[in-house]
Amino acid sequence: MTASLFTGILVVGFFALMLIVGLYCRKHATDVNGFVLGGRNVGPWLTAFAYGTSYFSAVIFVGYAGQFGWNFGLASTWIGLGNAFIGSLIAWNVLGRRTRVMTQHLNSKTMPDFFQKRYNSNALKIAASVIVFIFLIPYTASLYNGLSSLFAIAFDVPYWVCIAVMAILTGVYVIFGGYMATAVNDFIQGLIMLGGIMAVIAAVLKQNGGFMQSTALLAENNGWEYASFFGPNPSFLLVVVLLTSLGTWGLPQMVGKFYAISNEEAIKKGTLISTVFAIIVAGGCYFLGGYGRLFVNADTVANKGFDSIIPSMLSNLSPYIIGIVIVLVLSASMSTLSSLVLTSASTLTLDVILPESKNTTEKKKLLVLRLLIVFFIALSAVIAILKDTIWSDFVFIAQMMGVSWGALAGAFLAPFLYGLYWKKTTRAAVWTSFVFGVGIMVTQLLISLKVFTVSGVFLTTVFRNSLYSGVFAMLGSLVIVPVVSLITQKGVPGDVDEKFACYDSKIVVSAKSSLNDK
Repeated sequence: MTASLFTGILVVGFFALMLIVGLYCRKHATDVNGFVLGGRNVGPWLTAFAYGTSYFSAVIFVGYAGQFGWNFGLASTWIGLGNAFIGSLIAWNVLGRRTRVMTQHLNSKTMPDFFQKRYNSNALKIAASVIVFIFLIPYTASLYNGLSSLFAIAFDVPYWVCIAVMAILTGVYVIFGGYMATAVNDFIQGLIMLGGIMAVIAAVLKQNGGFMQSTALLAENNGWEYASFFGPNPSFLLVVVLLTSLGTWGLPQMVGKFYAISNEEAIKKGTLISTVFAIIVAGGCYFLGGYGRLFVNADTVANKGFDSIIPSMLSNLSPYIIGIVIVLVLSASMSTLSSLVLTSASTLTLDVILPESKNTTEKKKLLVLRLLIVFFIALSAVIAILKDTIWSDFVFIAQMMGVSWGALAGAFLAPFLYGLYWKKTTRAAVWTSFVFGVGIMVTQLLISLKVFTVSGVFLTTVFRNSLYSGVFAMLGSLVIVPVVSLITQKGVPGDVDEKFACYDSKIVVSAKSSLNDK
């Protein structure tokens, strides 16, 4: 069997399995609650893997692993560990239970819908929906990054064909099966990612004699700091860890996973599963990228960019390992793509186009949802194709990836977190966070496009790049929301006590979960 045939069989089998799952899960997508949230009855394994696969896309494996591995060496592994412990473990403990309880109590299906019902403001819902729509589209388009160079190693097919096939097949299983099909396929894709990343790391290290010899060679050829504990730039490393880890707390496609989880036991198990998954996948990706300097030189990076590093590391591997990598990257891309388009479509449908109304049937809502899924996938695919051809020298789309993450997290993280925990959070504070988060990142985009410049140590540091701006937007909003809330206490919703009463409702649990006072 030739290597191309082996890879082709893997890819065809992978696609066939995704479609079978989509068709099988149709029974769970007969109404909006089932289509968007899986009936709020999704178990720990599916939820944890859905969370992890939505978190870690091909952008991380091909782009970020190569870029930050080049910049920080082996210390880039801290980014993956930060993703595991801040972005997964702590996020599940802080947000998981409260999100599930309050969103069910408010009958909220999306993050913009939460803002409307938590703060009694339809305008907040519309504004949040617009922010989601604008900033998830370029995020979605960026998922195709890296597919071109990796597919060129295994197949002699045009890049647009890869994008089209991936987009169509993702659309089919999401349209048929909704959230449940996405969750089941995320589980399968997650297993592929776990096995694939471990196989790739072992194969790459073997090329230079194993872990110890590869590390010694890295230090010898590039300087000891690239094999050290904190790398050559610890302060910038901390910025990257914060943005890629804390940022997930404000991303609607991530937080939405907590809406659907079934029960308390599922949250406990899901927390552990999600954390272990992140340690292996994210930690493994960045650890692998840390050895990039052994395979490419500075001239290659200057000419071809950071996205060329990981493909260069893989180019001399066994064709069968490359076949596994192709399926790994497809899994990472399709899992995140399905989550993003489902989030975008459900937000726009339920919060803007067809808000809750007695005159709107479930059938009509599902039809609009499915049509918008087609629209979002098609639009992101077209943007990705144009970026690779006509807009190859245009920085706007590339810049928008980092801006998207920072704007969404900067706008939503603080009002969502405080909305779950603090009764005194006000509408004015939420509006301030929206304006501050989006404003900071749009300013960063304009500066990067050289529309204008800034001066002064503080401003040049904040707007050095989208990573610094994103962290500033998130941390700044965490301070701004409570300050503005204390100043505008008249804006606290009058029924806030009733909304928080859901946390005090009495439930019966077994003795193994709670000690008996008697």
